[in-house]
Amino acid sequence: MARRIVWSPEAIEDIESIARYISRDSEWYAQAVTSKFIALAGSLASLAERGRVAPEIQDPAILERFAYSYRLIYRIEVDRVTIAAVLHGKRLLEPDIAGISGGAES
Repeated sequence: MARRIVWSPEAIEDIESIARYISRDSEWYAQAVTSKFIALAGSLASLAERGRVAPEIQDPAILERFAYSYRLIYRIEVDRVTIAAVLHGKRLLEPDIAGISGGAES
């Protein structure tokens, strides 16, 4: 079943911040990383279960996939996948990001 993809405002802000940071060295690479995030998120519409459980949360509905050295964190719901955050792989997820611990808003 294909689900609708919803981006939280926090995840959008994360991507914009990452792109700004990378673009200081390479505008091309910043665009490539951003495109990878978008493509990965799009694939979750039908393949959301392929991710692994975010280790900080240990909730089977909160998964993550990696793009380069970044973690795309998302919540699987009945009819949608909410992209909650995009973090560097070395950063830990804070449970209150985008309502992860209490249900995502759109």
